[in-house]
Amino acid sequence: MRFHLALTLQALWTGVCQAAMQHYPAAWGHYDVCKSQVYSEEGLTWDYMACQPEAADMTQYLKVTLDPPNITCGDPPETYCALENPYMCNNECDATTDELAHPPELMFDTEGRNPTTFWQSTSWKKYPKALLVNITLSWNKTIELTDDIVLTFESGRPEQMVLEKSLDYGRSWQPYQFYATDCLDAFTMEPKTVQDLTQHTLLDIICTEDYSRGYVWKNDKTVRFEIKDRFALFAGPRLHNMASLYGQLDTTKNLRDFFTITDLRVRLLRPATGATMVDENNLSRYFYAISDIKVQGRCKCNLHANSCVYDKEKLSCECEHNTTGPDCGRCKKSYQGRAWSAGSYLPIPKGTANTCIPSNIGPVTRVCDNELLRCQNGGVCVNNVRCSCPSDYSGLLCENPRCESELGGCRGPDSGQAPLTPASLPGLLLLLLLLGSALLREASCWPALL
Repeated sequence: MRFHLALTLQALWTGVCQAAMQHYPAAWGHYDVCKSQVYSEEGLTWDYMACQPEAADMTQYLKVTLDPPNITCGDPPETYCALENPYMCNNECDATTDELAHPPELMFDTEGRNPTTFWQSTSWKKYPKALLVNITLSWNKTIELTDDIVLTFESGRPEQMVLEKSLDYGRSWQPYQFYATDCLDAFTMEPKTVQDLTQHTLLDIICTEDYSRGYVWKNDKTVRFEIKDRFALFAGPRLHNMASLYGQLDTTKNLRDFFTITDLRVRLLRPATGATMVDENNLSRYFYAISDIKVQGRCKCNLHANSCVYDKEKLSCECEHNTTGPDCGRCKKSYQGRAWSAGSYLPIPKGTANTCIPSNIGPVTRVCDNELLRCQNGGVCVNNVRCSCPSDYSGLLCENPRCESELGGCRGPDSGQAPLTPASLPGLLLLLLLLGSALLREASCWPALL
């Protein structure tokens, strides 16, 4: 008896541990499946889930615009000097020669070439007038950022710069971050870093001095806008707790909009000088040169699509869930049985599809839409259209025990009605304690039996 009781106790303990330590599958956070086929009482049917496209290099799909338009070097040809050595003047820019031209497309070509390719501006020949350049990246599509924005400079990082975003295709702009060697002097802002931000101040616009050192730090070429560090405020340092982040993105519109763009604009306000004074006798040392811009993200499809296509120089979502539009932002014409709604990341791991439903299927369209029409007795709502009932119940909301129509009713011995009492973790723990107590009592009596 002791042996059998010990085996039972071990089996129960294993089951309890597995229930308590259940983890989400490794790929839950991708939301890469929009629907799957499942079996129900009515046969094979569709189970719909929230979904989104995989993250990708979004620089493949952008249009770049420079202002002023003639700010790129090479027309007329010009010779440049090295910032760190005013006597090393052997760099030439000539727009008519491929090997010497530096057009804006070279900010987005394949890296790793030798020599490095880069876009370059004209020199600061009109000093003391500011050397101002706007670089606008446009997608003509709503994009959700998933990783840091990274700019790599070949001429020393600018001493003053602003990164801006637009959510309305360039009609209006908001700052993302300010960059300067002296934030107080340049923008009358106290210098901060992303590490100074908290969950409550994540949306604050800051000025940082981390990325504006002169030519002394020539190996530090990159300027970043830290997306992942901001994600980490909710998901943890290694982004292990993405469930927390997705929950916040789902319930806080301002947070989700913060990482959403249609356009980016880099405003270059002052080039690297490497000193407190500008050498007016050698202005060909001062210019901007960018070898690479990285923007990682995905098409925004409102969790109604898992793919995005690029056709005729335009991105658009391949919409599921009976939705349509570039961002899957409305219901199809014949599927307007209720108002359109974006999908939801919750509950994890599948989220909620919030599918659009046919316009003409009557009152059943309201099933699961409010508290008065929730599925009962363990029934599961399917696509917000109907309830999938346990085998012992029927009805629109699983409200009718099937045994009511059987001989003898629900109290009859042949009714077949089994009580719906699914095992729960507290119940297992209670049973475990009772069995443990019995085992201890048996163990205490064992010597007396010998």
